[in-house]
Amino acid sequence: MEALGLPSLNTLSPHFHNQKISQLSSKTTLCQTTWELSSSSSSIQLTTSYRTRHFRGGIRMQAENEDYELKQVKDMAAARKRWEALVRDEKVKLLTPKEAGYAIQLSNKTLLDVRPSTERQRAWVKGSTWIPIFEVDNTADPGTVSRKVTSFVMGGWWSGVPTLSYDTQFLSKVMEKFPKDTDLIVACQKGLRSLAACELLYNAGYTNLFWVQGGLEAAEDEDLVIEGPQPLKFAGIGGMSEFLGWTDQQRVVAAKAGWGYRLLFSARLVGVFLIADALFIGAQRLGIYIQDIRSH
Repeated sequence: MEALGLPSLNTLSPHFHNQKISQLSSKTTLCQTTWELSSSSSSIQLTTSYRTRHFRGGIRMQAENEDYELKQVKDMAAARKRWEALVRDEKVKLLTPKEAGYAIQLSNKTLLDVRPSTERQRAWVKGSTWIPIFEVDNTADPGTVSRKVTSFVMGGWWSGVPTLSYDTQFLSKVMEKFPKDTDLIVACQKGLRSLAACELLYNAGYTNLFWVQGGLEAAEDEDLVIEGPQPLKFAGIGGMSEFLGWTDQQRVVAAKAGWGYRLLFSARLVGVFLIADALFIGAQRLGIYIQDIRSH
């Protein structure tokens, strides 16, 4: 799950009452960590699978990639079935971002924002309550460090998705603020982690739950009242892809903004190539210099 970070998300399309749930993707990365969802209890168990091998210089942590990926696929398939059932049986009601905006303004319903701080601090819905289901993992134990390195190498450097861990106090924090009969509109950036949160809340006894289809990223400017330093659609991007302007969200803005916006990111791309070229030439010259020293 991003850890439900639930790692990068694309779309899959189960239909419920002639509507698509577009964010339950088998291609999605819910966070880049091994995760387990328990359908029999209100808990999420995160596990890290690794083995140690001894080499000359010490111990190297090596992820068991095949087992890891297979387990993620199985866990995700099981979670999708449960989430589809929740929506199909109307235990969790589906709302579009526009409908969520109307519900907040006209019915005074509460928007529960379950995104991590890295997304929340960029943009948020005015008046929303923030209780993250996953938060950035800042621990430095060997297992976490190994997972962070694997996440970075496997695409985190490009997407900017951090390693997240499940907040074991999530349910208790929600219960402290809201009675179980409260109308809660649950939202995350792309719509997947919020479904996981809905499942936990439903299993804990919350019965008036609403899920924002597609997440806050799917909202148009007029759908919700937004606060924060950046557009809501940009809250979930990062890494080198954001720096170079190669995300879908930035391409949409570039198409509207014109050449000035495109030139900025074109200049950054040229700069990256120049730096890479300089480093390559520098490495070559350093290698020649070291060879000369050894030969004398």
